[in-house]
Amino acid sequence: MIRYKILTKPLLVLVLILSLTGCQSPSSPNKAGEAEQSSRMDGSPKILMVIAPQDFRDEEYQEPRDIFEDNDYQVEVASIQTGTAVGVNGAEVEINTTTDQASPDDYEAVVFVGGPGMAQITKDETLSLLAQNFYQKEKLTTAICVAPAILARAGILDNKKATSFPDAKKDLESGGAEFTGDKVTVDGRIITANGPEAAAEFAQTIISRLE
Repeated sequence: MIRYKILTKPLLVLVLILSLTGCQSPSSPNKAGEAEQSSRMDGSPKILMVIAPQDFRDEEYQEPRDIFEDNDYQVEVASIQTGTAVGVNGAEVEINTTTDQASPDDYEAVVFVGGPGMAQITKDETLSLLAQNFYQKEKLTTAICVAPAILARAGILDNKKATSFPDAKKDLESGGAEFTGDKVTVDGRIITANGPEAAAEFAQTIISRLE
């Protein structure tokens, strides 16, 4: 009996070592699952939201952003200058990039947000060029409230159906658009909406088109 115990003890130790090594294997299902989940998060598609540096409409920014993020899209924010943008109702948003530096290749869609501040800068050339670049790259190009005027000035609403806040109607028609006056209008890769009350529907329409 004593001899039998001496012979089997090394075997027990070897089995124990192999078991412990197996638990720490890099191919462990738990580790693989964590890596896959991390990869999915890092690779989430992105949407670019463009706001005025001052007096953007808070609802038109925040409601769509919440919906985009709830649907696993990352959101980055652009404006004509860096710093902190301030909304009509006091929301503060850090700007990630400027409109002259943002690249359509990095995003699935662009969303131009309205508000009195945006009404003052719709003629900014970097906004028009950004809209043109997204549209030419066959990316979803969208705007709400007065911001559809940017799309009109970019020349991408010609013979397109579009809507906006009433103040921007003349800009749309001057750009060749057929003004619908609806809450949300879709024409190909262009989605427009008429104001804060349409913010949620606008965002859901964008998500449905992306998917």
